[in-house]
Amino acid sequence: MPPISRRHEASSWVTLALALAALPCFAAPAPDLGTDQQRQAGKPLYDRHCSQCHGEKGDGLGVAAPFLSPKPRDFTSGKFKIRTTPSGALPTTQDLKAIIRAGMPYTAMPGWPQFNDRQLTDVAYYVKSFAADFADPDRQPEPIQSPPVPAISGESIGRGKKLYEELGCARCHGETGRSDGVAAPTLTDDWGYLIRSADLTRRWTFRGGPTRQEIFRAFSTGLNGTPMPSFVDALTVEQRWDLADFVYSLSPRDSPEYATLLVAKKVARELDLAEGAKLFEEAEPAYFPVIGQIMQPGRAFHPSCNGIAVRAVYNETDIAFELRWNDMRAEVTGKNGPELAVAAAEDEGDEPAAAPPAAEGGGGWGDAEAAAPAAEPAAAPADVWGEGEAGAAASAAVPQSEFSDAVAIQFPAEKSLTIRKPYFVFGDKGNAVNLWFVDLAKPEPALYVGRGSDSLEPLGPRDLTVTRGYDKGEWTVVFKRRLRSQGEVTFEEQGFLPIAFSVWDGLAGERGNKRGLTNWWTVYLSPDEKPSLVREMAKWGGLAFALEVVFIGWARRRAHNSAGS
Repeated sequence: MPPISRRHEASSWVTLALALAALPCFAAPAPDLGTDQQRQAGKPLYDRHCSQCHGEKGDGLGVAAPFLSPKPRDFTSGKFKIRTTPSGALPTTQDLKAIIRAGMPYTAMPGWPQFNDRQLTDVAYYVKSFAADFADPDRQPEPIQSPPVPAISGESIGRGKKLYEELGCARCHGETGRSDGVAAPTLTDDWGYLIRSADLTRRWTFRGGPTRQEIFRAFSTGLNGTPMPSFVDALTVEQRWDLADFVYSLSPRDSPEYATLLVAKKVARELDLAEGAKLFEEAEPAYFPVIGQIMQPGRAFHPSCNGIAVRAVYNETDIAFELRWNDMRAEVTGKNGPELAVAAAEDEGDEPAAAPPAAEGGGGWGDAEAAAPAAEPAAAPADVWGEGEAGAAASAAVPQSEFSDAVAIQFPAEKSLTIRKPYFVFGDKGNAVNLWFVDLAKPEPALYVGRGSDSLEPLGPRDLTVTRGYDKGEWTVVFKRRLRSQGEVTFEEQGFLPIAFSVWDGLAGERGNKRGLTNWWTVYLSPDEKPSLVREMAKWGGLAFALEVVFIGWARRRAHNSAGS
């Protein structure tokens, strides 16, 4: 072996020194924890605006936590749902700032747009102080690269639909995306709390946002702490976009477009309930928000239903209302009624516990990130959860509830000459309401006069009829009654009438005053749009009169001018 020259040896040492100098460039980035001053500035903001839910220690055990579903996030775990980082990774500071600013739709987590950028940064750094993982140099997050957004097309939606079926997404989200899969009632988060899979037909409820880009991101990152996995290894970028396009197509719009007015359409035919949806095809739907009844005992802190779609038609003698809402499962055994008692202990919220009984829980607006538990990622699309016997077993694991599903329409019992309405929680002593109620485990509806939630009087058999049906996660209930009925609310053409709705989910233990309900809205009986002979005569007569007045005025001015000359 020839000897190494001094020049060659020196060159080797220079090369080694340069290599060592370059090593820091490849080291893990330093933890982004902010300064002591920033964290101290974030603490009072957190204490004032966040600790009531997330706890003073960031453990998710704030004083409000027992009343909330989904539960507040435990920051000490280091598990954050909405991120731009890989599955299991921590969020970036920008991720935390974005979710603090925007909030999480249909949860108790509001957005804080009033915070300036400095305040958002300070709070984000303080939140990071709750989890030791943020200080670990080996756990510093790196965002997943965001690819260009392709155009959506019928072809991409079709390919996404096939992936949705092959991956077994329906096992949790349901065949049509209404969160009614066979495994849906059994899903829990990493802390053992029941969690609802996303209702894909209501993308405005998605916690991470309703856009195609945000849906794609969820498929790429997964949702830490929930059963929703990442598909970054199981699907290519193109396949994830196809799946995102299909999910996007299941919802008609980005926002709920809540209504304040229901317009009842007049039709010139019999209101035959056997026609089903065809009876209402000429009527415009109105979508009303549903919230929890929390004003009185029997409180529903997190009702299962968050919106109800309504259509109405009428003719010369009758009126019919069609009500549609999504429900994870049809509860058609047990019983329900607006007068059923609710134990006082239920007003105290849920105690933290591992794996609460599925038959007694199931609340929440719908945790719009949850999906089914993931198996090991596959190299190609496959049923990653499994169907068949596994799906049947999951469904059978949740017994039928003690309580059935139910729905009601509410009207003022009497026409008021003032703008004052009855109290919307079943009326009040001075202003009664009529309640059209149907227990969906029973064939016949019931009518009540309500003078408050503690004063509901059955009216007995009347001419109210009802049909109902449940299909792929959606209830459809139709009420029909005469326009005029002795001792009840009366409907008049071109009349405006207050209207409200209540929905009970038996699986969530809703009964009595524990329910979802709406505010008072308005139903208007629009007149027949066919030309009226009398109206046409009046219109043309008025036009002729106006022309005559103009002509006479012109003639008089002309005569006056002639006389003056």
